[in-house]
Amino acid sequence: MREAASSPEDLVRAVRAAGIGDERLLRAVRATPREAFVPTGDRTHAYQDVPVPIGHGQVTTQPSLSAMMIEGLDLSGDEHVLEIGTGTGFQTALLARSAADVVTIEMWPDIAHQARRNLARQGVRNVELRVGDGSGGVPDRAPYDAIIVSAAFPEVPAPLAGQLRLGGRLVQPIGPGGREQVVSFLRTATGLERRRVVTPAHFVRLRGQYGFPS
Repeated sequence: MREAASSPEDLVRAVRAAGIGDERLLRAVRATPREAFVPTGDRTHAYQDVPVPIGHGQVTTQPSLSAMMIEGLDLSGDEHVLEIGTGTGFQTALLARSAADVVTIEMWPDIAHQARRNLARQGVRNVELRVGDGSGGVPDRAPYDAIIVSAAFPEVPAPLAGQLRLGGRLVQPIGPGGREQVVSFLRTATGLERRRVVTPAHFVRLRGQYGFPS
């Protein structure tokens, strides 16, 4: 019988098995103990490649799926990144270790508070965490080199497209919530250009002024 997943190396193997070959991203997974980012009662599942519930009907993104989405941003290390949906901060930490800095926004104040504590305890300093409606982005810190959206909507909200720098990349689950295609987009002079489907997936809905009604 296979031993239970118990360390970051188990997640590195899961991420590799999902097709991720970016060594910088794999190092970020190895350096980020997921047990520090999941609720205490779910820490036995921390190194399994599964979502974990975090309250308010929300779940963390499956680690291999986070890695696939981050890889879809084509980060080189010097980007200014916007993340929509902080959750408990695990994906935020991976982004922070793959880019220059991250602005992240979370709708639920208690989840955001926990994420802020989790990131601080792990020494992740290049993150600015906001509480609010992520569907409208964070315009006062735009433009961004890359945007990652951790919730589903049938199209990219106009404010997010408008906050992306020319030549920037955006990754979002496109669909009604529950059955999506995660799509990578490129910002061109004429708008967003669909580059490729990263993977099929299941996501919670994007709520807010430019998403589904709260």
